[in-house]
Amino acid sequence: MFRLPANPSNRQTPLPARRLRAARLAVLLAASLYIAAWGAQDQKSAPAQPAAPAAPSKPAEYVGSDTCAACHEDIFNAFQKTPHSILSTEKKRGWDGKACEACHGPGSKHAESMSAADILNPAKASPAVADRDCMKCHLNEPTHIGRINSSHAKNQVPCVACHSIHGKEPFHSNTMIGQHAPKGQEPRNNREVNQLCASCHNDVWASFARPYKHPLAEGAMSCIDCHNPHGSVLPWSIQTVYANEPGCYKCHGEKRGPFVYSHPPVQLEGCGACHQPHGSQNPRMLTRSQVRFVCLECHANLPGPTPPANGTLGTVPPAFHDLRSPQFQNCTLCHQMVHGSYVNRDFFK
Repeated sequence: MFRLPANPSNRQTPLPARRLRAARLAVLLAASLYIAAWGAQDQKSAPAQPAAPAAPSKPAEYVGSDTCAACHEDIFNAFQKTPHSILSTEKKRGWDGKACEACHGPGSKHAESMSAADILNPAKASPAVADRDCMKCHLNEPTHIGRINSSHAKNQVPCVACHSIHGKEPFHSNTMIGQHAPKGQEPRNNREVNQLCASCHNDVWASFARPYKHPLAEGAMSCIDCHNPHGSVLPWSIQTVYANEPGCYKCHGEKRGPFVYSHPPVQLEGCGACHQPHGSQNPRMLTRSQVRFVCLECHANLPGPTPPANGTLGTVPPAFHDLRSPQFQNCTLCHQMVHGSYVNRDFFK
């Protein structure tokens, strides 16, 4: 039988050699996978390189009021007629030449960007920020020391809600409310003050439509004749006169003591014990429709631990006072000096 000669290329590799080669390939593949995985893990766990620190922004600088006037000429000219314009020339506070920036802060960034976000506008700022801006100059003044504890401050009403710093708005003032402005400024009139107060106190202003009231609607008086909008030692920011007495005595001085015989409600509760100061449907602005009902709120059959010396407070009137008779229904026909007397403890004239 004829046989072909053996071909070296057709010879099969022995089994042990093939297994050894496969094992080497497996080891190389596992090693390469291990190295790749280790490198990725090492790269993931490596701390990130810190970013380069941003260059510090340059703080805003003062540029002077002349720079402000280039764009805000109308406001600048109006400001020159207000009392605050003294900051432009006064060196004591350090704002000479930069009065605008005394309230609005350094204006270099705003001058470059023309953006409202780069300047402080007290009229659009929060009440706390706006008041803090005003207090830079007005903190140690008695007017604003009282304001810290007043209802306006507690109710987040900022100074700029009533005061116009630039002097353009018709119902705002550039001076303290109720005072005359320096030469060149018109004083606040009563109608403008009342309109400003009524913009928030609508319920109180409605009281002056009653038949018996103070003449505010006619412009003969203003709210600040009785109230101090910056605060007072008395409730409701009542104006004080004479040794911290209520402002009622500015007009009703004949009711002011001291009396030898004082009527206790006048000293303890004030005029509001019997009168409605804003307006009433009753004559003399009384709290009740008839005088006897006002008096009987105290002079009635009320228990008292110790009767007073005159025997009337907290007890019924004397027996001959028949309150069913019209003769005794108006107590002030006899007891005329109800605010106090110099001669009679029963307040007879």
